[in-house]
Amino acid sequence: MKLGVLSVILANDSLDETLKYLSGFGVSAVELGCGGYPGNAHCKPAELLKDDAKIKELKKLVDENGMIISALSCHGNPVHPDKKLAADFHGDFENAVLLAEKLGVDTVITFSGCPGDYDGAKYPNWVTCPWPPDFLDILEYQWNDVLIPYWKKTSEFAKNHGVTKIALEMHPGFCAYNPETLLKLRNAIDGKTIGANFDPSHLFWQGIDPVKAITDLGPAIQHFHAKDVRIDNYNTAANGVLDTKHYTDEINRSWVFRSVGYGHNMQVWRDMISALRLIGYDHVMSIEHEDSLMTPKEGLEKAIYFLQQAMIFQAKPTEISWA
Repeated sequence: MKLGVLSVILANDSLDETLKYLSGFGVSAVELGCGGYPGNAHCKPAELLKDDAKIKELKKLVDENGMIISALSCHGNPVHPDKKLAADFHGDFENAVLLAEKLGVDTVITFSGCPGDYDGAKYPNWVTCPWPPDFLDILEYQWNDVLIPYWKKTSEFAKNHGVTKIALEMHPGFCAYNPETLLKLRNAIDGKTIGANFDPSHLFWQGIDPVKAITDLGPAIQHFHAKDVRIDNYNTAANGVLDTKHYTDEINRSWVFRSVGYGHNMQVWRDMISALRLIGYDHVMSIEHEDSLMTPKEGLEKAIYFLQQAMIFQAKPTEISWA
């Protein structure tokens, strides 16, 4: 398994500077933002797709630093009820797929998306309970009229261009936000193209055990984001885990994103890494830094050091001498 980084947190540095910085710390994979919410500071598909020489330069730069591209990311909401926004997010996804094809990358990361509550809505409507019964009608519309048709068509486009893994990040606010909803969408498409970009930070605060989630998802895990969360037990005891306060209001929130190791200890992370080995995942753990208490480089360096200790494995044994 390789250690990687989602490079968007270093958007103020050039790609050359970013790769040299990361490789200097022993990072061997990079995940590039290609639009959507992560932005495209290091990788602009619309420009690169017009110039094969620039694509070769990007490949060379990554190779020279002894790294691989683990995935292209364009997290967005391609089924947003605002047609203009949906078209922009969809365009980012399609460009990422076309660029991935030229780069020889088989994985593109995004969100499942969340439609509105009817055709003509202005904003997405994330349903979290089955009553009043209107909410079940909304879910029926969102899944059967919008989400499944969209991803059936879009997954065919991706496969036709060599992208066999559409890794959806299970994120509250979108229709696929936990293992159950992720697998529901995966099975409704073809049972293999749609998968998970597994980010435990979004599962921890929902009360989901990430080891259980890993074993339940199994081969549906196509990529992994290493990001942590610290749950404030006192604030949660008072108000629960659903929290709309701004992320900078850390002291009053029920939970905040933390650098790896500052939310959960080494044993928790080693258990996750062992579970990944058990299900046969051997790709990349890509650090996503969103810790508002640390600068980007401080948080990254602490996460890199922590995971380098947690990920220490030699070759998997071919036999067990004691059994």
